[in-house]
Amino acid sequence: MSSQSETYEFQAQTQQLLDLMVHSVYSNKDSFLRELISNSSDALDKLRIESLQDKELDVDTSDLHIMLDTNDELRTLTIADNGIGMSRDDVIGLIGTLARSGTGELRAKLAQAKDAAASQELIGQFGIGFYSTFMVADTVTLVTKRAGETIGTRWQSTGGGTYTIDEAPDAPQGTSVTLHLKPADDENHLYDYTSEHKLRELVKRYSDFISWPIRIEVEKPAPKPESDDDSTDAEVDASPETITEIETINSRKALWAKSRDEVSDEEYADFYRHVSHAWDSPLEIITLKAEGTFEYQALLFIPSQAPFDLFMRERSGGIHLYVKRVFIMEDDDNLLPEYLRFVKGVVDAADLSLNVSREILQQDRQIRAIRRRLTKKVISTVTDLQSSRPEDYQTFWTQFGRVFKEGLVNDPDNKDAILKAASFESTTADEGFTTLDDYITRFKSGQDVIYYMTGESRTQIESSPHMEALRAKGFEVLLLSDPVDEMWVDGVGEYNCHRFQSIAKGAVDLDAGDTDEEKKAADEAQAKRNEEFADLLTWLGEALSDDITEARVSARLTESAAVLVGDAFSMSPQLEKLYRASGQPIPRSKRALELNPGHPLVAALRTAYSADADRVELVNSAKLVYGMALIAEGGELEDPAAFARLLADSLTRALAPTVGNAPEQDTEQ
Repeated sequence: MSSQSETYEFQAQTQQLLDLMVHSVYSNKDSFLRELISNSSDALDKLRIESLQDKELDVDTSDLHIMLDTNDELRTLTIADNGIGMSRDDVIGLIGTLARSGTGELRAKLAQAKDAAASQELIGQFGIGFYSTFMVADTVTLVTKRAGETIGTRWQSTGGGTYTIDEAPDAPQGTSVTLHLKPADDENHLYDYTSEHKLRELVKRYSDFISWPIRIEVEKPAPKPESDDDSTDAEVDASPETITEIETINSRKALWAKSRDEVSDEEYADFYRHVSHAWDSPLEIITLKAEGTFEYQALLFIPSQAPFDLFMRERSGGIHLYVKRVFIMEDDDNLLPEYLRFVKGVVDAADLSLNVSREILQQDRQIRAIRRRLTKKVISTVTDLQSSRPEDYQTFWTQFGRVFKEGLVNDPDNKDAILKAASFESTTADEGFTTLDDYITRFKSGQDVIYYMTGESRTQIESSPHMEALRAKGFEVLLLSDPVDEMWVDGVGEYNCHRFQSIAKGAVDLDAGDTDEEKKAADEAQAKRNEEFADLLTWLGEALSDDITEARVSARLTESAAVLVGDAFSMSPQLEKLYRASGQPIPRSKRALELNPGHPLVAALRTAYSADADRVELVNSAKLVYGMALIAEGGELEDPAAFARLLADSLTRALAPTVGNAPEQDTEQ
């Protein structure tokens, strides 16, 4: 090894290098400390492994650690470890990679990379992590000595056109990186990295769970010496006011790396509150460890209370991504789908690069595999809660059921699993909920479909005219009142080979379970009613042609006079409202008007139709019947004022004879 200092030239200009650091890889300047501590942690890991493999390697592994040292006067920060260290060739090959290859070549290869994994590999090869130091430092000095060697190496650069490498005869084993810091500039997020408080904050945020101790020198008030009779006041005053101590500032508690029986519930609860910034206790704890092609560990929590921002676009918290216990990203939305956004926790991947962005993660094959596994695990955990801990499941569904059902819209691959884990209000569940499996066990004889109706509330749905015949015949109906229900129920189609059937759309087979004789009698009665009302129905279809597709006799009404029924693939009124509320113009749809032939109003309407040749006044009555049907289902009148005038005129005519025959009042006093 040459004893002379050698100077090497950068092929890339400094501005290009810094631009790559700030804009292409790192979102904030604080990342440099994470990178250097991670490098030190890797060096300590390598030394421990090599000392086990090479019995002749004469190294002391009894106190492996990382040290942070600051000098306020010189404005320097040093990150040092007593790990494996580097030889001169290592320094040239590893630290100098980016300098020799050039930023331009790196940019070109990144552009040519076909996928995120290739991009990460290139970033790692070009040594960007170490070069993040030039975001915060004017000069960087690295001193290192490889374990087993006698002479160390010093590397230094200002990040400009050149860097130097020379010998460091007195270098201890390991690596130290000294940063000659730029002036602090809070406005540009360049902070004072000589501040003990700032270093503690960054270590807590990025490197708290590094398995090696991260230490710092701190000054503390000295304990006052106990006085004795012989000591003088001068001797007491001469005692030091402060002492210097070495303190470990990372917790080193990677709970996700421990088995469940090694961690108490209280430790899990404390960790949950730490990662979620919440005050409640977790409803359920999920641990997962994957080995093989992709190695990762996960510690996830299902909260017991929904956060206030659950439905806000700008949300805080989520899944924290670590790589080998090094914090990479907070609220990583690539690790779980949007409908599981209430889940909090940590994923620690072993094979990812530290230099990853959200854009890279979106395309990463390993991240996609982790996402699939975590999603299935969370859904199966909810299903287990449903069967084994119904009270906790009820808490979960009350807090997160509405969000969970979003997966039925956005995650078709897990549709069946989500449906199995979900619960729904129904006409037989009183104030509670039912699962689809339980609903199916209560099918009536001959029933093969799952009946449901959507609406704005349980009360509105239960009072709907659509419910009358099903209630009379004892059919159970799911009451879907969450806005998301309007979005998924048509698209899902079926569950466990049983089709979802809206009772407000298409034909509803209410004769399921009836005998052949009963069905024949029902068909004959319906045919007779159709014939009796044929003329009235034809006239109504023409008179209300702007509002309805047709008028017909209903088999689903027992109490109400009329009801509006869409075809099998029509949009419900509630879904139309949702689209309009979101600013999407939806053309007004028309539905069929079904009349209850046994209702007095319908009978009177038929009589009036037969008696009135011109039927001019009857048109207003027809419009009132249509408006009443629309209001009964929770729909919105196109012209409420016009409907109110029609109703007032109708009431006036109905009450006029009564008013005319009323006895005159005696005005004499």
